[in-house]
Amino acid sequence: MSNPPLKKENDKPLIGILSSILVNETGLFPGMERSYVNHDYIAAVEAAGGVPLMIPVVSDPELTRRQIQAVDGILLTGGYDPNPLLFGENPSRRLDFIFPEVDDHQIAAIHAADELHRPMLGICRGLQILNVAFGGTLYQDLSLIPNSYIQHMQKSRRHTPGHPVTIADHTVLRGVFQTPTVLTNSFHHLAVKDVAPGFTVSALAGDGVIEGIERFDTTPIVAVQWHPEMMVEKHPEMLKLFRYFIDLVQGKR
Repeated sequence: MSNPPLKKENDKPLIGILSSILVNETGLFPGMERSYVNHDYIAAVEAAGGVPLMIPVVSDPELTRRQIQAVDGILLTGGYDPNPLLFGENPSRRLDFIFPEVDDHQIAAIHAADELHRPMLGICRGLQILNVAFGGTLYQDLSLIPNSYIQHMQKSRRHTPGHPVTIADHTVLRGVFQTPTVLTNSFHHLAVKDVAPGFTVSALAGDGVIEGIERFDTTPIVAVQWHPEMMVEKHPEMLKLFRYFIDLVQGKR
């Protein structure tokens, strides 16, 4: 049973944005952990017609399930590198900072959302942790990918397009953007290696790096490797993805 949240007719959907943890080593309380979400995600959900709600990290899986029961869909954001132990690999020397508590909470949230039929949108790390949660693997650094040559960690402002991405025919993502190619920003050093069972690759960079995955056989899941929320203000076509997600959550897709 999906246990839908109590809603009134014409209510805007409640979108749970999974938070991360920021550790401040300066200021009045050095070492203090703070839950946070970058404001670009909040603004994009609001602009697309949703009600953004930050979901903090908790350690109890039952509390996580209650969090997911309270919302209509979830957004998985960028952040720390996923722990490679989750997909059976030892940490590479190229691995950046990991936060296992965040991984554990997000994976529990993903499985709860899947069971409760809450649609999911993954962005950057969000794509990566979705792939891991459902049995896929990651390259721990782009330097480990044969023939990868594109700059995927761009040296420019966050809204600036960094490289083109080709969207596969007959995918939901192609229907969202209505074009075979989009210009995206790029801020990642990990990438999908083995795609999780049941998922389809929806987008690729010119060097073959996976830029989008999706799954629609059960709970709808769309995920991209770039940061559309950072581009919305200067490149409004990126809002199409968030509007699609809001429509999906409302049952209009």
